Amino acid sequence: MREWAAYTLEEEDGRATLVVTGPLLISTIGALDRELRAFDAPVDTIDISQCGAVDTVGAWVVLRFAREKKAEIVGADGQAERLLKAVEQAHSNAAIEPPRSRLRLRVPEAVGKQVVQFGYGSREMLGFAGHIIVTALATLAHPSRLRVTSVFRQIELVGISALFIIGLMSFLVGIVIAQQGAAQLEQFGAEIYTINLTGRLSMRELGVLMTAIMVAGRSGSSFAAQLGTMKLTEEVDAMRTIGVSPIEALVLPRVIAAVVMMPLLGFYAAMLSIVGGASIAALTLHIPFGTFLARTQQVVPLYDVWVGLIKAPVFGLIIALSGCYQGMQVKGNSEEVGMRTTMAVVQAIFLVIVLDAFFAVFFDKVGWA
Repeated sequence: MREWAAYTLEEEDGRATLVVTGPLLISTIGALDRELRAFDAPVDTIDISQCGAVDTVGAWVVLRFAREKKAEIVGADGQAERLLKAVEQAHSNAAIEPPRSRLRLRVPEAVGKQVVQFGYGSREMLGFAGHIIVTALATLAHPSRLRVTSVFRQIELVGISALFIIGLMSFLVGIVIAQQGAAQLEQFGAEIYTINLTGRLSMRELGVLMTAIMVAGRSGSSFAAQLGTMKLTEEVDAMRTIGVSPIEALVLPRVIAAVVMMPLLGFYAAMLSIVGGASIAALTLHIPFGTFLARTQQVVPLYDVWVGLIKAPVFGLIIALSGCYQGMQVKGNSEEVGMRTTMAVVQAIFLVIVLDAFFAVFFDKVGWA
């Protein structure tokens, strides 16, 4: 049966002595600590000769009470004496809980910190992008420095390995667009315009946008995790030591692969989306598959194709830049690899959607709406 710490108060010759009994351990001192905090009578001496085992928490509780009452601690054995001296030297006047400002002040302060961090992060990312541009220009001046094998390896990982999942996703998205569009257009007897809706939306917006989101989640996270792990295991530092530029060897091949493959993947996704729409139209709207595709070719203007192809490499650059930047920022411990990987995906998707909105306004102003 566990023995709990307790106390008794003894008075003799006008002096009050608090006699503590039972082990002064973290597992047994909870009730005694609460009682001592509520104790308001004067005490001259604290006797701990009957305590037995004492740990740091027990020594601190007794010492704190002795300071409050300006009492003398007696009866301490060798171990208890050492612990009391140790906790006495570790005394601090700091509050147990830091002071918190009012909610109306904390919220603007937190928002301000986020804005400042965003500014610093944007500046550092622009610097990182500038470093990549300088390295790319140096590589153009000396093409033999380009690591062709690494580039093709990243092209395989970013593009070829993603064909199935991007194709399946785009095919299903095309089905959804055609099905939901037909359900709304049917109210006006305009089901035939489902072809226009599916073709233009897939080719101009959703094909490249959904591809960018998939590539950000798949390849952007991979870039951050790979580079972060290499940074953590000091492989990046080792490369610098032997005179190899990490930007040239690790970052540039990934950026090239993303920029090259995004237009191809975006066009591929748009085609699969249109095929998906044609499939569901043949089943539910009784529009022949070939007729759907032929009509798509007529109603989708060529500039819609160019809109998607222009946006795609920019999205690829943003995804690779975000993933590589976050990966190169890893330091400290393995937990930061996961945190930076998450930040890379969130940042890339956010920037892609923001840029897509800017592109929409821009192409509308130049008459490609």
